[in-house]
Amino acid sequence: MDHEDWTAAQETATVSVDGHDVEMAYRSEGDGEPVVFLHGVPTWGFLWRGVAPHLEDDYRTVVPDLVGYGNSSFAEGFDRSIRAQEGALEDLLDHLGVESAHVVCHDIGGGVALRFAAHNPERVRSLVCSNVVCYDSWPVEFISTLGLPRTADMDDEEFEGKLDFAFDEGAYGEADPAFVAGMKYPWMQEGGKRALARAAVATNTNHTTEIQYDDIDCPLLCLWAEDDVMQPIAYGERLAADVGGEVEPLDQAYHWVVEDRAERYRDRVATFLAETGGA
Repeated sequence: MDHEDWTAAQETATVSVDGHDVEMAYRSEGDGEPVVFLHGVPTWGFLWRGVAPHLEDDYRTVVPDLVGYGNSSFAEGFDRSIRAQEGALEDLLDHLGVESAHVVCHDIGGGVALRFAAHNPERVRSLVCSNVVCYDSWPVEFISTLGLPRTADMDDEEFEGKLDFAFDEGAYGEADPAFVAGMKYPWMQEGGKRALARAAVATNTNHTTEIQYDDIDCPLLCLWAEDDVMQPIAYGERLAADVGGEVEPLDQAYHWVVEDRAERYRDRVATFLAETGGA
C-alpha cells in the first residue's frame, strides 16, 4: 500500500484542541476489539502501513494522524504538544464510540499514550510502546533544530534533504522508497515546512516528566529497537520497571523499528494482543 491508497482510505473527525475545532484524519478498518496506533514526529499514520492492515481480520484498527501531522489540519492556531494530542485522541475515541482500546505507539505517540493511560486507566486495555518518548528522553537534537524560524525559511531542496536524511539514512539497511516517499509526502505539501516547524517547537519534555507512571494500570510490552540512539532501550527498561511489564529488544532496527522489522513487529503485537484479551 502506498501513501495515496492510505490517504484515500482515511476519514476525518472534528476534535477540540484548547477550544479550537481541528480536523483529525484517521483510518478505521476491521471489527473486533479496538486497537489504536499512534505515530510520532516527523511521521504520520502511514508509519503503520506494515502492521495495522495485517490485524484487521481480528481487530478494529484505528490509525489517526496526530493534529498538525499527515492529513490532519495544518492550521496555525493550535498547539501540537503531546498534552494537546492527548485531548484530541480522547475526542476522536469518543467520536468513534470507542470506550476502551489497546494502544500501540511509537516516538511522541508514546508520550500521548502514556499520558492518556495514566489519566484514563479504564480506557486502555494494554500498551505496546516502541522507542517512545518518556521521562526526560527527549526532545532529540534533530527535531529541535527543525523548529521555527529555521525550517520555515529553508529552500525546497534543503528541506527535502533533511527529510531524506531522517527517513532514508535513518532506516536499518536500504530504505524502501515507498516508505521514504510516503513519510515525506505531507511535509512537501503547501504549508508543510511551517507545519513541521510548529510540530518541532511543540516538543516539551515537561509533558512526560510530569506523568504519574504508577497510575498506568494495564499490561505493557516495550517492543524496542535495541540499536536506536534517539530513544535508547534503557528508557524502555525503566518504563517496564515502573509500570510493570516486559521489554523485548528487536535487533537489526533503528528508530523506525515499525518499518525496519515490520513482519516480526506485527507478529509479536498480535501475540501480545491475544495474551491480553484480544482475538
